[in-house]
Amino acid sequence: MSEKFKNLPLRSGVGIILLNKDNKVFVAKRIDNPKDFWQMPQGGVDKGEDFLSAAYRELEEETNIKNVRLIKELDGMTKYELPKNLLGIIWKGKYRGQKQKWFLMKFLGNEDEINLKTNKPEFLDWRWIDLEMITEVVVDFKLHVYKEIKSKVKKIIN
Repeated sequence: MSEKFKNLPLRSGVGIILLNKDNKVFVAKRIDNPKDFWQMPQGGVDKGEDFLSAAYRELEEETNIKNVRLIKELDGMTKYELPKNLLGIIWKGKYRGQKQKWFLMKFLGNEDEINLKTNKPEFLDWRWIDLEMITEVVVDFKLHVYKEIKSKVKKIIN
């Protein structure tokens, strides 16, 4: 990492592992990545906002999903650094990566509630996948985060 970026802070963020009735995980394909990478809903924490409120807000902003039940706040925080090609570009160049608090939630609504055509769309498509698959569909710089999350979620739902 170049000198000009290494002193940038990590952005505070949240992530949501959303399970359906069959314990499949919700993932969505980003608009801004032409490759076949998928991710779980996630985003930044606004000033004065707590992590759980941010998780509910981000989930609704990105997917229109409101009908959920919190299962568990995962222990600890996860961190990732942006790859060189994204440093200085995303988040207006203010951050070198993210530190995230993750929440496991159950989807209680009908699938017609899911709508990616939001005010500021981030995703092109969505689907439910097996928990085992999340590490196979994620962009490489977030792989360690998804491995950690998968391990923690397996302990909770098994």
